[in-house]
This record gives sequence, C-alpha cells and structure tokens, in this order.
Amino acid sequence: MCDAASDAGRDESRAGAVLAWYDRHRRALPWRAAPGETPDPYAVWLSEIMLQQTTVAAVKPYFAAFLKRWPDVAALARAPLEEVMRQWAGLGYYSRARNLHACARAVVERFSGRFPAEENELRSLPGLGPYTAAAVAAIAFDRPAVVVDGNIERVVARIFAVEAPPPAGKALIRRHAAEIAPHRRSGDYSQAMMDLGATICTPKQPVCAICPLCPGCAGRQGGEPARYPVKARKGVRPQRRGAVFFVTRPGGAVLLRTRPAKGLLGGMAEIPGTAWSADFDEARATELAPLPARYRRLDGAVEHVFTHFALQLSIYAGEVEAGRPAPAGCRWTAPERLEEEALPSLMRKVIEAATGQVYEQNRGLRGRGASRTGSNQGRGMGKRRAGPQIILTEGSIRVHWRDRVLTVHKGAAPPDAEDPADFVVDMDRILNWDPPHEAVEVGLDELQVIMQAIEGEFEKRGLSVAFE
Repeated sequence: MCDAASDAGRDESRAGAVLAWYDRHRRALPWRAAPGETPDPYAVWLSEIMLQQTTVAAVKPYFAAFLKRWPDVAALARAPLEEVMRQWAGLGYYSRARNLHACARAVVERFSGRFPAEENELRSLPGLGPYTAAAVAAIAFDRPAVVVDGNIERVVARIFAVEAPPPAGKALIRRHAAEIAPHRRSGDYSQAMMDLGATICTPKQPVCAICPLCPGCAGRQGGEPARYPVKARKGVRPQRRGAVFFVTRPGGAVLLRTRPAKGLLGGMAEIPGTAWSADFDEARATELAPLPARYRRLDGAVEHVFTHFALQLSIYAGEVEAGRPAPAGCRWTAPERLEEEALPSLMRKVIEAATGQVYEQNRGLRGRGASRTGSNQGRGMGKRRAGPQIILTEGSIRVHWRDRVLTVHKGAAPPDAEDPADFVVDMDRILNWDPPHEAVEVGLDELQVIMQAIEGEFEKRGLSVAFE
C-alpha cells in the first residue's frame, strides 16, 4: 500500500513539474491556444494530421495556407478533393490529405460540423488513429487521454530506461505514459511533454541539466539517456527502379497524368512512367512510353526514399509535334500551369532534373530554381532564373534569393547589432547540421524550412526578419 501511494505521489510530482515548466516555457505555435484561450478543435485536428511524420517548421506555412483558404471544417468539406491535394503537394504522405478531406466531410455529415469531444467518437472518423484521437480529445477538449507521439515516447522511455525494443518496448512505454499522466490539465500536459521532447529531451543531445524530470530519470542516472528509446534493428530497405517519360510539345506543354486515388501518392499528378520494381529492365524502358517519340535518356537518375523502399528513376525526354493529342488517361499541361498541379516532391524532382526548373506551390516563396547540372533541358519551359543559394561558412549563413541577401551570423552577439538580419542565432542547434565551407544550392522546400527556423529564432527575441 505504501509503495503504491509512493508511486502515485511521484507520478503526481512529475506531472506537476512538467506543467510548471510548460507554464514558463511553452512554445508559441500557430495552432496552439494561448493561456486562457479555448482551443479551436479544427486547428488542433488540422495541425495533428499535418504534423504526422513532418517537422513543425515544415508544417507552419502549410497550416497557414490551409487555414486561410478553408477557415473551418465546413469550408474544407465543401472543397473539391483535387484542390485539397494541390494545396497539400510537397508535404508528403499524401494519404493524409485524402483522409483529411474525408474526415472533414464526415464531421459535417455525422456531427453537424462540430468535432466530437470523446476519444471513441473521434476514432470513428477517417484518418484518426489512436494517437490522433487521443491528442484531439486532450488538447481540444481537455479530456483525460494517453497521448504518445514520438517526443513523448522518447521522454517516457528515458524516465523509465525502457530496454525492450519495439514492439514490446512501445507497449511498455505506453503503459508507463498512462501511469504518469495526470487527470487535470490533460491538454496542457500532453503539449508540455511534446515540447519537452522537442526542445530538451532531444534525440541525440538531451539537455538533462535543465530538464524538469531530471530527478528520478533512470536514463539520466544510468549515464546514457540518448540510448533510449531502444530501436529495432533496421533491415535493408529494398531498392526499386523505373523510368519516367518527360514528354513536351512545342510551347512547353508537359504530358501529365493522375495516379489512382488509392495507393502510394494516390490522386497526385505525375510524369507518366513505368511500374517501379526490383527487376526493372532498362533496355526495354522506351517500349513502355506513353506515346511514340524520339526519346533520349538524360544523365543521372532521380532518387527518392519512401518508408518501405528506395526508388531510382531514369528520365527519358522526348518531344512531339504540335497538336498531338494526349493518350488516354493523360493530359497536356502548359508550363505556366504546372504550379497548379498536385505534384508530389518526387515528381518535382523529376521536373527539376529534366528542365532545370523547380515548381513550388504558393507557400510565400515562389520561383524557378537552377538545375544542378546548369543545363536547361527541355524546350519552351520559360526563361530560367537563378535558384536559391545558401553560402555556409564558419561564421555565418547567407541566403541568396534573386537579388536579396539575408545574412545570419553565428557566435556571440555583437554589442552594436541593430539590424535584425545581423542578429545572432545558433544555426547548428536549430538546424542540427555542421555547415560545409562552400556554396550549396537548395530547392525551395528546403529553403522554406530553413527560413521558418530562422524566423522562429528571431520571434523568440521579439524581432522580425523579412525575406521576400
């Protein structure tokens, strides 16, 4: 009895310490209600879907764009699925977008446009598994729920030094998470544990000295907190290969098609190509082209990693005469309309490699980037512009975009720093990289993430940085 009471007291003490820390250090996130405000269930749900397998920095511009275009669940439910997929393009894991739309419609049809508050009812909605249902119930409605995302899993695994690898380890971590979760302020506690994992109990270098859970943390006491959670041994990721056919007409129109609604990249636009397989026969690739043309294989290949396999695509470029109709299931898209297509990252890589142009959705940074080879293959695709370039040096990071230059210095803040663009941020910490001493050309998706990280650091200091 005494041991049980002691355990309960210790769990309550842990929760109290985490909540006290959160009240002082909570992150300001666009979907998070400020202290004293009532959370918006639509914003909570939208953010949780977007944050699955995706970083906060990458999600912020997409969240803002979705909320501006579809400010409530009824507006999202009325939107055509094709428009939702286009808006989602670039965020990855595209089944989330399809489920997002289906869920919005279900909320309108079954719950009169109001998200249910109970976890079991939330789980009945499309795309809401155990974690998301628990997170929405706790954060949006303050219902007691056991919320375990990747950050919380890491924190709990270290507190209890869980030695078991998945799947047994995950089940044990969840059980421990349920034991220490408080019955009050469930939403705040869940977000506090997320913030703790994201900012202090980080994967590689946990800052144990300032962690509110450091006393009594078994991982810390054992001297190797970063060893937890124990991971399953990784198998070799299978390799698949295939080919795509970048076909154009005079004037630059590009041949596209839409993938089947179900399955990998379902409902997204793509450059026509072959099936992806381990035994792909390169010698017979052009026999599978969507229409007859004189094809040439371009140098190199596009590589992309999916969750369960790695992919390598050869690119064959060809041009057909004006007026050639598109084959069944395909369509011609004018170059100026490509940005409106729901092109996943893989296909934007293909287009970039084939034409030297990057097609970016309206995320606040738009333009066409330079190809990595410096060539402009393909005709009629418009005048090529220089792409974003990041100059990484020992002391600073300079971002060049068109005629604008943003310089962010590393090191100690100079006493006379008046220009926000010269304010110091620790880029190694927020981006978790060691800058090479050379120029690096990046795509717009990467640039967007970097700029969001920089802007976040300035916001913490009450400063702003403009980058247009």
